[in-house]
Amino acid sequence: MAAVGGTQVQDHVALAEIELCGELIIAASAAEERLSLESIDEVLRVAEERASAQV
Repeated sequence: MAAVGGTQVQDHVALAEIELCGELIIAASAAEERLSLESIDEVLRVAEERASAQV
């Protein structure tokens, strides 16, 4: 049996992806209709990422 605790590994990219998926799930469950591509981009903050990449 493997020991529990003590060695914690964090994958920050995976954690960020999980957070974004959660935000999409919340937005989709609150919407009355399917999310548009623009709405999905807004939830994922695509415009903010593009703007910061251009600076």
